[in-house]
Amino acid sequence: MKFENKIVWITGASSGIGEELAYQCTKKKATVILSSANKPKLEKVQKKCLEMGGICHVIPFDLANPEQINDAVENALQLCPKIDVLINNGGVSQRALVEDTPAEMDRKIMEINFFGTIYLTKKLLPSFIENGGGTIAVTSSLTGKFGFPLRSAYAASKHALHGFFETLRLEYKKYNINVTIVCPGLINTEISYKALAKGGAVHGKMDRNQEKGMPVEKCARLYLRAIERNKKEVLIGTSDKTMVYLKRFFPAMFYRIISKVKPT
Repeated sequence: MKFENKIVWITGASSGIGEELAYQCTKKKATVILSSANKPKLEKVQKKCLEMGGICHVIPFDLANPEQINDAVENALQLCPKIDVLINNGGVSQRALVEDTPAEMDRKIMEINFFGTIYLTKKLLPSFIENGGGTIAVTSSLTGKFGFPLRSAYAASKHALHGFFETLRLEYKKYNINVTIVCPGLINTEISYKALAKGGAVHGKMDRNQEKGMPVEKCARLYLRAIERNKKEVLIGTSDKTMVYLKRFFPAMFYRIISKVKPT
C-alpha cells in the first residue's frame, strides 16, 4: 500500500518513534491523527506537521482509560469516517527487578501496553470491516521475542501483543485487514526517561545502550516500509536483533550471552 491520501492514526505520537512516524507519514502525504496522554506535546508535533504542509488532527487520550478510548474512537471517526491505518505505538517501558516491581506496577504496564492497545483496536475493528479493510500495525519490541533483565512486565506485555495480533491477522484476513507487528530493539529515543523503575518511580534518565541505538528516523523509515510491503513481522535494530535468531537456532549460546548483558 501507499500512504498518499491515506488516513493514519498513530498512538504514542507525542515523542520517540510515534513522533517520527507522524513526520514521515506527513511527508508521504498522508493525513495523520495523533494521540497520546500528553496534549501539549501532541500539539507541538501537530504544529510541525502543519508547517510541513500536512493535514493533522490531535485526539489526546490515556490508553489506561477505557472511557477515554471510547470517546477517542468516536471523535476520530467523526473527523475521518474511513481510517486506513491504525499504528498502535503507545506504551510504557520498565527498569526494575521482579522483586522491586509491585503487582500494581505489573498491572499498569499491562493495562497500557496490552489491554489499552487491544481495546482501541477492538473498538475500531468494525469500522475497518465496514470500509472494506485496512492495516493495523503494533509496536512490540525485541523483548516481545525474548525476556530481558529489568523488563519483566514490559516483556510480558509485548509477548502478549504477539499472541493477540497474530490471531487477529488470521481471523480477519477475509476482511482484507492486514496486520504488521514491528519489533524495535535499541532505538535512540527518550523511552527510558519515562520507564517505570523500582516501586513505580519514573526512571528519569537515558540508558547508555539506548543512547547508542539506531537513529529514530531510520527506525520510522523501516517501520513504514514494513507496512507498505504488508510484512507480517519485522525486526528493527542493529546487532541486537541477532539475539532473536540466536535464541531460535542456538538457545544455549543465547542464554550464555544474554546473562552477561548489562541491561542499562
